[in-house]
Amino acid sequence: MRQTAAESCSMPFSLAITLLELNNWDLVAAINGVIPQENGILQSNFPSEASQASAFGPPSQSEAADAAVAAGGAAPPPASSSSSSSSPASSSASAFCPVNPSSRHIVERQPRMLNFRVEYRQRTIELVLEEGSTVGEIKTILEADLGIPVSKMQLKGWKSGDVSDSTVMRSLHLPKNNSLYVLTPEIAPTASTSKNSDLQDSLNQNFLLVISHREAQRDYSLNFPGSRTIQEVKRNISDLTNIPVRHQQWDGWPASASDDSMTLAVSGISYPCHHLSVCRRSSPANSQEPTEECADVHMVSDSEGDDFEDASEFGVDDSEMFGMGSSTCRKSPMMPENSENEADALLHFTAEFSSRYGETHPMFFIGSLEAASQEAFYGKARDRKLLAIYLHNDDSVLSNVFCSQMMCADSIVAYLSQNFITWAWDVTKEANKARLLTMCTRHFGSVVTQTIRTYKTDQFPLLLIVMGKRTSNEVLNVIQGNSTVDELMMRLMGAMEIFTAQQQEDIKDEDEREARETVKREQDEAYRVSLEADRKKREAQEKEEAEQVRLERMRKEQEDEKEAIRLSLEQTLPAEPDEDSAEQISKLRVRTPSGQFLERRFLGSCKLQVLFDFVASKGFPFEEFKLLTTFPRRNITQLDPGSTLLEAKLFPQETLFLEAKE
Repeated sequence: MRQTAAESCSMPFSLAITLLELNNWDLVAAINGVIPQENGILQSNFPSEASQASAFGPPSQSEAADAAVAAGGAAPPPASSSSSSSSPASSSASAFCPVNPSSRHIVERQPRMLNFRVEYRQRTIELVLEEGSTVGEIKTILEADLGIPVSKMQLKGWKSGDVSDSTVMRSLHLPKNNSLYVLTPEIAPTASTSKNSDLQDSLNQNFLLVISHREAQRDYSLNFPGSRTIQEVKRNISDLTNIPVRHQQWDGWPASASDDSMTLAVSGISYPCHHLSVCRRSSPANSQEPTEECADVHMVSDSEGDDFEDASEFGVDDSEMFGMGSSTCRKSPMMPENSENEADALLHFTAEFSSRYGETHPMFFIGSLEAASQEAFYGKARDRKLLAIYLHNDDSVLSNVFCSQMMCADSIVAYLSQNFITWAWDVTKEANKARLLTMCTRHFGSVVTQTIRTYKTDQFPLLLIVMGKRTSNEVLNVIQGNSTVDELMMRLMGAMEIFTAQQQEDIKDEDEREARETVKREQDEAYRVSLEADRKKREAQEKEEAEQVRLERMRKEQEDEKEAIRLSLEQTLPAEPDEDSAEQISKLRVRTPSGQFLERRFLGSCKLQVLFDFVASKGFPFEEFKLLTTFPRRNITQLDPGSTLLEAKLFPQETLFLEAKE
């Protein structure tokens, strides 16, 4: 719809402003209040009430307001509360503001629901009501549950002080979750509730909290009513010390104060004065003492913050919602400029990240981008992971929200730790950005580098999801800083699906390759064993042949030696005497082991040695054979070789036989 509300009807501009204030600056709700309802409710073309409020600004006479409405510009500042009823204004406005039915769209608007936790003595009641309900409707529900008349019931705990029963809760700008308590001063406590009567008084008492800020060495003396919660105390201390609630470390709270939603009256602190101390939770990069400039902060009163929803309901400090954080107190950038060593730069980055956003964050890889790529892409296929490159920029208003809400979310941290190698870099400084672009060009190519160049500062931080492939690395996704936790998780899961499909193929190829290599190794081993067996067999055969040759040579040498000895002995034997010799002759027959007989004549005066030499010359050496007589059996070889045949009684003839020595 191009025209503004003021241009599409003839109502006065002041009346249009009044209608918007009555509808909490919800332009769609204001229009629905004045147009005929027979065709339904005007649609804002935005999915939620929050986005409706941001899409339409208040009616204005300037062209800038028209452009903001047409382009979906920022929401106007919160309106001041009004005590007038919306019904008369709506009815009167409908009389002056006809709307073209053709310009309407049909949609069912979802009302904003508020959660209430109401305490009464020993009971706690949980309520859920629409934002358009009144305070009196809460009391009516409590009357049915507690049995207490509305007229005797006092509902306390509103940030804006006491409110009337006709007050619409939308006008109070309440957060989604609220804590209230019921007082009944006109109803005396019964016996079952007498022990809690003091608690009712404690809720109205003032507690003096003496809080020592250890870093700044300052003491704050603060008065709080007993109805205040511990969480509210911590928020006020956050304003005083500039320490976000999640970074506060306290000493002095009693053990019973286990829940920040507890009121001071039931927390167990001492009355009327209780001493506490607070400091910033220690971290490696936050060892310096905060300056007085950071500690001496103006105390924000309750009324100053009651017109806005409490951002801490979502775990975000007010300053962090707008990207400001505590930048005026930071002592060092996220990453030093022109660091010589990438590992040192990332150590500083990790320490500073922990200091700003807490210890719950992804485990950043300490090392170069090349080392992170090696760790993620070049191991076994089953061990490979995706590479998540986080690029931080302190000049972007989205950095604090993205880091505290996305990068520090438990689900995101667990998912990144399990499936990713996370590497980080700070591009706030131009020198560091140029260094990153050089690294990306070397590892991922100029296309990725040019893509990073195209992103503007307010689009940071970025989270690049990189997958390793056989030939080159591929950037699957670039997640910008304006993503929500759900969007971030969905994109991470989508990248994991692509990576898992590729990983399964790589695992299959790797298994097949390893199977082939295993078969080849087994074949090579079998072939090696066979070669080794053949080699040993050949060596044994060669050794045996060599031994045979050696033995044959030795045998031949021995035979040659024996033959030489035999010939020598044969040549040295005296000539055989004639049978007609005048000397005494002894005729001897020697039977060999083979049965042959050796016959020869010897002189009776010959020595036995001549007989032995004769036998040896026939191949039966004295060392191997013994010479025996037949009867009586005698071993001639045992006799003195120098004795004669006559002396040995081998005359005139004798038959002897040879026998091998044992």
